[in-house]
Amino acid sequence: MEIGMIGLGRMGANMLRRLADGGHECIGYDLEDANVATLVKEGYRATTSLDAFVAALSPPRAAWCMVPDGGPTESVVRALCERFAPGDIIIDGGNSYFKDDVRRADTAAKSGIHYVDVGTSGGVWGLERGYCLMIGGEVPVVERLQPLFETLAPGIGAIERTAGRAAQDVSPAERGYLHCGPVGAGHFVKMVHNGIEYGLMQAYAEGFDIFRNAASDALPENIRYEFDLPEIAELWRRGSVVSSWLLDLTAIALLEDPDLEAFSGQVSDSGEGRWTVQAAIDEAVPAHVLTAALFARFRSRQESSYADKLLSAMRKQFGGHQEPGGAR
Repeated sequence: MEIGMIGLGRMGANMLRRLADGGHECIGYDLEDANVATLVKEGYRATTSLDAFVAALSPPRAAWCMVPDGGPTESVVRALCERFAPGDIIIDGGNSYFKDDVRRADTAAKSGIHYVDVGTSGGVWGLERGYCLMIGGEVPVVERLQPLFETLAPGIGAIERTAGRAAQDVSPAERGYLHCGPVGAGHFVKMVHNGIEYGLMQAYAEGFDIFRNAASDALPENIRYEFDLPEIAELWRRGSVVSSWLLDLTAIALLEDPDLEAFSGQVSDSGEGRWTVQAAIDEAVPAHVLTAALFARFRSRQESSYADKLLSAMRKQFGGHQEPGGAR
């Protein structure tokens, strides 16, 4: 089907490539000449003119937005609402706050425009691996967009099916996408996903920091250990109950730079961790680990430990995230 992609940064450009390579008619839009030029040079369609972008789409149109949450997303949605017609669809695939989705959907609906929120996970690896998609919106609209989700998602691949599912048809969730509920539900699920991600990353980082300091002069000499951190990470990837894709990326980071000298340890948060903690407060749900992981990121901006550097290294591996101001 036909789809426009707004925002041709790390993820948006790769999503356009995956969709176009999967047989969809795609056109991209970005304010940055360099981002557009890169895709055009590769043979994809892209423009720096929003009016040209909208004109290139055939009604009923669908535009997928991959821009930063907050002001940039507000601006794009407002501009599309001014140009789109009843029956057109705006898809927000960025990291928006779910309450903002509900408000924007109500505004768009006044003009007959549909709004779908898609929490998108996969980072810079998504072009090859596919993207995990958490979707919120009206059932008929989501069903209309299903061919896009099928192409972007990883598919069932080589992952072993969960025990008990063998007798069932393969569900969308097993293919890597899920309609989670009405508008806002997709980003709510992605919000909690990222809150959990904070906790998992923090646990790995603190564990390897303990290994790092096991040879400290403050310890009795007979219980000091010089651990090979890259090898431990590699060991745990194979048969351990703590194996995961995050551990795979940790192993890559440690192999590339065991001392993490390229990282300052300043760890950013992109909003979802804060929103997850706020949701826990609103629901009176204890969230000790997720809250502590969020506060650890705040602390990392004041002082740096090996754990902070490993958190930064993991963020670079899965999302291509660079530290503010570079390494110290």
